[in-house]
Amino acid sequence: MILLPVAWDDIGGLVDAHERFLAGALVESDVRDSVLDSWKRCRSVGVTPHQLVVTYAPDLVLDERFLRAADPVLIQLSASLANVDMAIALCDGQGRMIQRLGGERRLRERLDEVNFAPGFDASEPVVGTNGVGTALAERNPVYVVGREHFADCLQPFACAGAPVRNPLSGRIEAILDLTCLRDNGDPVMVRMVREAAHTIEARLLEQSSERERALLTAYRRAAGQGAPGWLRQPGHPVAGDGGVRDLGRVDLAVLREKAEELIASPSRTLDEVTLSGGRTATLLRRPVEGAAGETGVVVEARVLGGPRLRPAPVTAPESAPESDTAGTMTGTAAAPPPPGTGIATVSPPPVVMCTVVPAPPKTESVDGDGAGAEGWLLLVGEPGVGRLAVLARRRLELLHDASVRIGTTLDVTRTAEELAEVTVPRFADFAAVDLPDSVLRGEEPGPVGADTPLRRVALRTVHEEIHLYGVGDPVEYLASTPQARSLETRQSVLEPVLSEAGGWIAQDPARLERVLSAGIHSLITVPLRARGTTLGVVSCYRSEKPAPFEDDDLSLAQELAARAAICIDNARRYTREHNTALALQRSLLPRGRPEQSAVEVAYRYLPAQAGVGGDWFDVIPLSGARVALVVGDVVGHGLHAAATMGRLRTAVHNFCSLDLPPDDLLTHLDDLVGRLDRGEGWAVDGTPDSGIVGATCLYAVYDPVSRRCTLTRAGHPAPAVVAPDGTVEFVDLPSGPPLGLGGMPFETIELELAEGSQLVLYTDGLIEDRHRDIDTGLDLLRTVLACADRAPEETCEAVLGALLPAHPSDDVALLVARTHALGAEQVAQWDLPSDPAVVSLSRAAVTGQLAAWGLDDLAFSTELVASELVTNAIRHATGPVQLRLLRDRALICEVSDGSSTSPRLRRARTEDEGGRGLFLVAQLTERWGTRYTPYGKIIWTEQPLP
Repeated sequence: MILLPVAWDDIGGLVDAHERFLAGALVESDVRDSVLDSWKRCRSVGVTPHQLVVTYAPDLVLDERFLRAADPVLIQLSASLANVDMAIALCDGQGRMIQRLGGERRLRERLDEVNFAPGFDASEPVVGTNGVGTALAERNPVYVVGREHFADCLQPFACAGAPVRNPLSGRIEAILDLTCLRDNGDPVMVRMVREAAHTIEARLLEQSSERERALLTAYRRAAGQGAPGWLRQPGHPVAGDGGVRDLGRVDLAVLREKAEELIASPSRTLDEVTLSGGRTATLLRRPVEGAAGETGVVVEARVLGGPRLRPAPVTAPESAPESDTAGTMTGTAAAPPPPGTGIATVSPPPVVMCTVVPAPPKTESVDGDGAGAEGWLLLVGEPGVGRLAVLARRRLELLHDASVRIGTTLDVTRTAEELAEVTVPRFADFAAVDLPDSVLRGEEPGPVGADTPLRRVALRTVHEEIHLYGVGDPVEYLASTPQARSLETRQSVLEPVLSEAGGWIAQDPARLERVLSAGIHSLITVPLRARGTTLGVVSCYRSEKPAPFEDDDLSLAQELAARAAICIDNARRYTREHNTALALQRSLLPRGRPEQSAVEVAYRYLPAQAGVGGDWFDVIPLSGARVALVVGDVVGHGLHAAATMGRLRTAVHNFCSLDLPPDDLLTHLDDLVGRLDRGEGWAVDGTPDSGIVGATCLYAVYDPVSRRCTLTRAGHPAPAVVAPDGTVEFVDLPSGPPLGLGGMPFETIELELAEGSQLVLYTDGLIEDRHRDIDTGLDLLRTVLACADRAPEETCEAVLGALLPAHPSDDVALLVARTHALGAEQVAQWDLPSDPAVVSLSRAAVTGQLAAWGLDDLAFSTELVASELVTNAIRHATGPVQLRLLRDRALICEVSDGSSTSPRLRRARTEDEGGRGLFLVAQLTERWGTRYTPYGKIIWTEQPLP
């Protein structure tokens, strides 16, 4: 261990950004993303810019195979840089330098001063941001110059590094780096080092191909097939070939897959495969050695059309035959395991190169039942040749399943659960998904970093007893944990040996020691990122497989997380839109029960699973103690339907304020919908939501004085009336066309309802869905409503419990109103002749009635109001005049006459002798207005009770 004191130098603008970063400030706009991510990783592992502790390991070497591929490339690269003051560094897969080439004396001395030399560790957690360590962490070529280095001592340099991968396994075998003084740096160094790394990878692949060809030659020589020509392949029928004939593509694919698995398992020598047509194929595994010492494996196949083979033991010879110049077979198959016993699979070194080769002459069968069967060479490869092919196929299958199984719903939690279900047990033994609460609510998550509180949303394990955080638990990761580092740097983190991961254990030492004792030994954490936003983190643990996670596993985990993140973000966005539409709709629906005494109401609104719709209901108090009951339905779902519903509901309120008859009100509403649909609003936008597809409405007005209810509807389901004795009748109400079609009048009917009757209004989502037709729904509704003396709230619960499906496809609005009546003791009525002399009599009658009701405090104002209204009716109207007082939640005074002319309030001029009566009425009452009847009009006023 060497302690390096490091000086601080000012090199320009980046030094300020570096200082601000160390102080905790945001520097995203001043520093490249890749460099900033590296700085965050360095800070999370505790690298200090002014003092480094660099480890040294002597006698580091790379394997001979890699050096044979790399040395010519390094020599050529060194020659091309002969006139440039630049050093070439080759480091192993852990960032430790193996050799250094080139560079002038001054550069070499400067590099020795900072221990950038063979044997020293240049990985990012040790020396901070640099070409070697950052390329290893990013797994991609990088360029770092001057103050972009995290450590102060490296600021005089510029460097470019690139990983060198095994072309077959994808594992990083080494890091190639170019380093020079800062003033000589050039981004073109990245291209140079990347091309050199690719050249080394190509030479590695060429070496593998040469070994494959040598193994094939060895097999052919040993089998007496020195002729260079290719023999026939299975599936080309010839005379006497028996079971080989007519093998189709599916059978050949099955044979190849089983052969790859057999080559991947050194402990197995024999396998049987059932093919189409009742055939059975026997696969035999043989070792082979080339002339230069290359060791490999071949798989022969024999196909029979008869009964299954009974494998006979074949003893391997004690020594291999003498090798000729081309190579020789080193032995035959060993005895296969007894039938029914388990076969252990050992993962050999991962080198894959499979080749289908020509068929040899007929060989002896391993069993008497197989006499006459023909064998041929199916695959050839090095030890473990099937391992990567099998792993690659399984990974492709896993990715395919992930694309099918993840994102089946637009629910954030369910999507996270699907990710965990796909991951366990095929990739990991434990999988946990942590998301911030804002994502669960559909909100924009904002910056997600190490200090962001998360919640465990999904957890999947192979064992019931675990010691990890459970679903629903809040999780706050320490900055040293792999999860926090993933969130901070937006990069995946691989911890192959958890027992050595002090930052992970520091999260909860007691709990995580139990986790280690349970067998969990390796971890991969991947941030869930979609569309530039970090949504959370997924953690994959391994316990059942003794081998730790590798680089290939990290790539697979990143691909799984990337696909799942898109689905989670889609679900989050849908949740946001759904919540927005739902909030809009709920804000447009009634927020409470209005003050009125005509009916006792209960209501329910339930949005559809697919999204909010346009259903609405309303209870609107009218003049004369009456009440209007409204239920409507806008076709469609989403914001457009909700907004349309709000406009129609507002229009109904406005029309009710005019005291329009029910049929006139629907006519005006129909005209409004038609105008909107023809172009006022969304239709002119040309968007998919433009235009109103349709709307229905049911409108009813109940008068508690006469106990009569007037109803009309526009394409809406008929209401139900439940008598006090429990008898249920669906009102035979003519159905007008849906709103917006126009041209047809709306019909009304009038019912007299007994006090205590229930009027049930609903939308079609209650009685109709994809699994039930409307008649069945109406019959079920009739059955549920047939109950006497049930409160409206209980009726709502009973109806929804019986009719509402588990996952409604349409939203549902339900309104239940139980009628009340104003008794004779609450109503006073006088018929008056058209004689001015009766005005004084009306004042006396009003005063006496108020005294009888105990409302003497209202006598003066009510006497004045009644006098003014009666005088106006006698003076300006025709027909019989009637005065009526109603004592409800307010004191109502009504004067009716036979005229259809409505008085209007106006401001009287100073010299006018009249015109102040309605002004006095408006000042003395809380509300006043006019409503028309078939026989004239009614002027009404309301005064609050004392």
